[in-house]
Amino acid sequence: MTDFPDPFIHHPVLRSRIIDPHASSFRGFEPSDLDAQMKAQGMPDNWRYSDEKREALRRQALARHSGDLWVFAYGSLMWNPAFLFAEVRHGRIDGYERAFCLFDTRGGRGTADKPGLMAALDVGDRCDGLAFRIAADLVEAETAILFKREMLMGSYVPTMVPVATGFGTVDALTFVANPAAKTIRRDIARDDQVRFIATGTGRLGSSLEYLANLADHFQALGIDDPHVFGLLDEVRAYRAAHGLADEGPAAT
Repeated sequence: MTDFPDPFIHHPVLRSRIIDPHASSFRGFEPSDLDAQMKAQGMPDNWRYSDEKREALRRQALARHSGDLWVFAYGSLMWNPAFLFAEVRHGRIDGYERAFCLFDTRGGRGTADKPGLMAALDVGDRCDGLAFRIAADLVEAETAILFKREMLMGSYVPTMVPVATGFGTVDALTFVANPAAKTIRRDIARDDQVRFIATGTGRLGSSLEYLANLADHFQALGIDDPHVFGLLDEVRAYRAAHGLADEGPAAT
């Protein structure tokens, strides 16, 4: 596949909205970095996947793949992929939708006292996001970085999906919600979703920043996502009603 001299050739507006992978803290992240913090919260020693388990899952996900690899991003990977990419396109997948069902009480974007909420892919209608292309010679190294971040524990199932883009359909790796995981909560009422996003914060930033970043990307690309924009309006109304300052998008 032809490499472009500029990864942002299709969407220059994203250049200032995506963190340079070299500057991302996730490039040097090791799952063991969180062991002490999780132990302090009472988590067992095996709270995360072992390196061997995670590597086995990575190899299984890529077993039938060769050449350049596309990755479909629908959450924080959209603005902080951390992996090196040769091209980025707006993409859309069918059969899944972005659901705010990733419940966080462990310090990412929420705590036990003030839970946070992020998105995961769940079975549904369709989902807009970004498709990133990793050059073939970088797939091994860059997916190792990706899996340390996304496959920390069992919240996701790595899945290959067809992604429609303005330049053709591509098969891409993405991370689908694992319904068996305790962190995936499909039963959260709308009012609680709003409250968790309005108040949850942690080492990665706030849940509101996360949602505002999604909205900012969609505005830049001219994507109408009533679910994201409607939820953001409700969250901001909640914060205003409770005397909390507004927050815009932040690159975290």
